[in-house]
Formats: sequence, C-alpha cells, structure tokens
Amino acid sequence: MSTAGTVRVRFAPSPTGALHIGGVRTALFNWLFARHQNGIFILRLEDTDQTRSTDESIRIILDGMRWLGLDWDEGPFRQTERMDIYNTHVDRLLKEGKAYYCYCTPDELDARRKEALASGRPPKYDRKCRSLKAPVDGRTPAVRFLSSDEGQTIVRDMIRGAITFENQQLDDLIIRRSDGLPTYNFAVVVDDVTMNISHVIRGDDHLNNTPRQIQLYHALGYESPKFAHLPMILGPDKTKLSKRHGATAITEYIDLGYLPEALVNYLVRLGWSHGDQEIFSIKELIDKFTLENVGKAPSVFNPEKCIWLNHHYIQQAEPGRLASLVIDLLKKDGVVKPGSEPNIEWFKKLVNILTERSHTLVEMKTAALPFVKDEIVLDEKAKAKYLTPDMAPLLSELAGKLKSAFPFAHAEVEKIFNKIVAEKGIKLGKVAQPVRVALTGGTVSPGIYDVIEIMGKDKTIKRIEAAITLIK
Repeated sequence: MSTAGTVRVRFAPSPTGALHIGGVRTALFNWLFARHQNGIFILRLEDTDQTRSTDESIRIILDGMRWLGLDWDEGPFRQTERMDIYNTHVDRLLKEGKAYYCYCTPDELDARRKEALASGRPPKYDRKCRSLKAPVDGRTPAVRFLSSDEGQTIVRDMIRGAITFENQQLDDLIIRRSDGLPTYNFAVVVDDVTMNISHVIRGDDHLNNTPRQIQLYHALGYESPKFAHLPMILGPDKTKLSKRHGATAITEYIDLGYLPEALVNYLVRLGWSHGDQEIFSIKELIDKFTLENVGKAPSVFNPEKCIWLNHHYIQQAEPGRLASLVIDLLKKDGVVKPGSEPNIEWFKKLVNILTERSHTLVEMKTAALPFVKDEIVLDEKAKAKYLTPDMAPLLSELAGKLKSAFPFAHAEVEKIFNKIVAEKGIKLGKVAQPVRVALTGGTVSPGIYDVIEIMGKDKTIKRIEAAITLIK
C-alpha cells in the first residue's frame, strides 16, 4: 500500500472535545514510529460527526500537538472535505454488487434486533433489503456493505499476534447513512488507502472494527495496512482512565504547568520500554522506538510518577525558558502587566532558586509571587507563631545591619545572620523563620540568604520594618 516502501502512518482524532491522554499517546507512538523509520506522519481530522465536531476542538488538537512538538508532514486533512472521494468508492461497491441499498428505519431495525435476541439469534442485520428489486417510495436509503459471512478474518497484529474473528459474527455494516455521510468504518478505510497508509497504530478499543475494515480493504481491491493495537491506559484503580482519576486532557496539563518533554517522556513509558531506562531525550526516543517493545498488557497511569518527571525536567530546563514561561503565567493572572515585565536576568536568578522546590510551573509561579508583588498577605498561623513581641528587637537589629550590607549578596547576608546568631546565642531558625514569614508571608521558601539577595535591599528592609510595625 505504501509508496515505494515508505512508512506512512496517521493520527486521526475526532474533533468532538478535548485531546485526551490516550489520544496523545497514540499520536506520540505514531510520530515516533514514523521518525524512527524516516517515514511520513499524517494528521487527519475525522469530523463527520457534524453534531459534535467543532472548530474549537480542532484548534485544541492542533495547539496540543504543536505544544508537544509532534509535527506532521501532511495535513491536517478533514473528512468533511473528502465527501466526493467517499461517494466514488460507495458507488463502485454498489456497481460491483458488493454493497446494497437499505431502506429499513431505525424503529424497524430495533424491533427485528429485539426479536432476534428473544429467539436466541445474533442481533445482526437480516439482509431484508438485499433482495429488493425497486426503491421504497418516500424513504432515502442508507448503503450497506455485503460482508462475507463464511470462514474467518485474521488480524495479524504487530503487538498481539494473530487474532481470529468468525465472519458469521460480522454484520453488513452501513457504509453511508441515509443523510449521505459515510460511517466511521468506511471513511477510515477509504482515507487509509487513498493516503497510502502503511501502518495503522491505534488503541485496542478499535480492535473489533479491524476485521470489518479488512473486508472493506479487500472488497475495494486493496491490500490492508499492517495493524498495531495499543493496550488501554488504566487509572490507578485499574479501571479505564477517566475524569474521576484527575487530569486527562492535554489542555489541563498545560494549565497545571507541565513541560511538554515531561509529558512525552511519561506517556511513551505507558506501554513501551527500553530496558530499565526511565528518562529519554527526544533524540533517544526516535533512535530507540520500535513496536516490538510495546507490551500487550494495559498500562496504569501514575500521577506521582508523571509529576516526578516534570520536576526532573524543570530542574534540567534552561533558566531563560523557565523565566519566560513563568512570566507568561504571571501575565495571564494579571500579576504582571504587559510592558512592565520584570528584568529577565533578575528573573532567571529567581527561577534558579525556585526550581528545587517546584514540581510544576504553576508552583513556581506561586513561589515567585512574593518577589514580584509589591504587597504580600501574611499567613495568619505563621504570623502568630513567628512574629511575636520578643522578635521586634531582633528584627530591628537585623534590618539595621542589612541596610549597611555591601555587596547585598548571599555571602554578605550570611555573615550578618551568623554574627547575630553568635552574639545572641540562638539557633539560626530563631531569626530565619520570622524573617521568612516577613518577606514571603509563609514558612516555606528557598534558602533565606538566597531569598534576601534576590528580593533586594529595598524590598527586604521595607518588609522587615513592616513586620516590626505589625508586632508593635
């Protein structure tokens, strides 16, 4: 089917909602397979469900793919722009006697289905319309494919091996509805053959469609592509991954502050492995990815492992990139106004002291707020515990020494703290924690010397003096 042996794969989402984790992994495996094989990755939008497909969903899919770095070589194609192609293939099957018109109404089909079940027969279409000699007045027909009901159809799956389906269990599926739109099983076959798809890599929820599609390929005179059905992704409770397990859409992970390389690295390990290696660069994934290393068993989504990887990639990321991303989040929240962005070199220093404690960009943004906002809100419990009357003299002495500190940097600040601690005979925490509360509003932050250096002399002294006033 492929041109001159070129690997050609496709990702074909339905734009009826968000791009979910299962779809992202399918796109990723197709993309890696194509890149490893020096092949072609095609993006196709299966938008024939006109009641649910939206342009907004298409935008979300395209933006999500771009965010992940999954670039496509051809497309995006839309099925709604290919109706003439589908109709040509339907007409060909009708002409060759491999399809027929069906005038049965949904109510009639439902009644016969119930009757078959009551009689212990399979609830498949009984081919009532196959023998019709003339159209039924007043009804617009659908078109059914005349499937083989003898023998077997064997799916030779690249992950699961050979899977046999009894043809007598297969139905004469509708390939064009009475409203003129092609059905999924037919459109996907026509798309794959006309786009010269060599390998179909998709979720195993499509496995039961595959024998029907193989019969369609053969009826149209085409060789079927090679199939690989990916195992399901389960939630931590071993049920199908769903909204109740937490974030499932790619847009949610963007909003939560994940880096795309972390999500790519995590998702590729859901069903694929290369020894015991956990962390992969994109280049390594392209070099090492093969379908032979995709497992047959379902994978369990572990949010803790995903966030651990995100923390790793945040620590490895270039500070300038992190700074820009966090500033964008601050702008989105209205904390930073366009045109009044903080100095990027200063913000890179801030990012450097925040990476150790930040598992997401959103956590980093929150930790950056005391440094970029003019005013802070003190945590009431922290204020009551650490900003006590006996701390006022100590904070006053510290503020005085910090005013004369030069240079106003980590080493000089540390000397001032050490001197006060030694003279007073107290532990560092006795002074560091109240200062931390005064400067950041809470009890958790990077090292206090780093906080003071990055916050700068003016803001540091102003906040310590404000704390002293509050105490008094």
